[in-house]
Amino acid sequence: MPAKTVRIAELEAGQRIDRWLKARFPSLPFSRLQKLLRKGEIRVDGRRAKPDTRLEAGAEVRLPPMLAALEEARAENRPAPLSAREREFFKRLKLHEDDWLIIINKPSGIAVQGGSKTTLHIDRWLMALEDELGARPRLVHRLDRDTSGVLVIAKSRRVAAELGRAFSTRSVRKIYWAVVHGAPEPKQGLIEAPLVKVRTPEGEKMAVAGALPPDAKPIGEALPAKTRYAVIQHSEQPAAAWVSLKPTTGRTHQLRVHMAHIGHPIFGDARYGGLEGLPEGVERKLHLHARRISFEHPVTGERLDITAPLPEHMRKTFRLLGFDASRYEKA
Repeated sequence: MPAKTVRIAELEAGQRIDRWLKARFPSLPFSRLQKLLRKGEIRVDGRRAKPDTRLEAGAEVRLPPMLAALEEARAENRPAPLSAREREFFKRLKLHEDDWLIIINKPSGIAVQGGSKTTLHIDRWLMALEDELGARPRLVHRLDRDTSGVLVIAKSRRVAAELGRAFSTRSVRKIYWAVVHGAPEPKQGLIEAPLVKVRTPEGEKMAVAGALPPDAKPIGEALPAKTRYAVIQHSEQPAAAWVSLKPTTGRTHQLRVHMAHIGHPIFGDARYGGLEGLPEGVERKLHLHARRISFEHPVTGERLDITAPLPEHMRKTFRLLGFDASRYEKA
């Protein structure tokens, strides 16, 4: 196969070429890419590229035959373009979009990433947008398949990395809404309970370290986990509460396990006891919603504060229980 030329998209600009190559060809050892650069087999605008060469928008990168073959295979494995119907659906999910970010209201029941039995997922849509945007958009964080709400997507690797650092330093404020069985006492509090992945006869799940379910075997070490909760409204009959949840750590299933741990599992949570005693008229879906997120924009510096409308099954439950979401927009 002959050499191939790739034009750098605007969203890819500013990267070192060695990092750009590693992201584009993750199956190749980094040392092999470095060797190709040292031998002068990779060129930018006709000139030999050094590992620290910074790429500019519109620059043409010459790939030697070996990388050209991988580039062709990469293009062949790319998902088909979005259909008009898929594109319209994705457009309706958007809460915010600018030159660097897309923020959507992820529906309940749609996975963020795919798997062996998952073909409909957010990441598939992002891969399909690569040609249109010039670079593949990247997920900044995750939500469970059955959790709805605010999901942040970066349009470039650089922005994704900057937001990733913001999430890890806890400068991003996240608020979830949930409907739980009973009404927690006290009305506000901090749940501080380390979590560990366990293997049970029903499959893998998360559990509070020191309070493992019967026949559960830990997988790995327990990690610290903290969640602040506040009851916004509660119902006597049936006994239920609408709570605001603010995680200060980001463990798998953290909010679901923590609420079950204090005796108030989230409505519809099949894995952690939320289906037992579910009131008549309430749908058997997880009632957990990533309601609001706020953070400093990684490029403009402005403070973004994004709120996601409740999914239909939670709106129905709110009406059934007499909860008024309009009174507590910023709870």
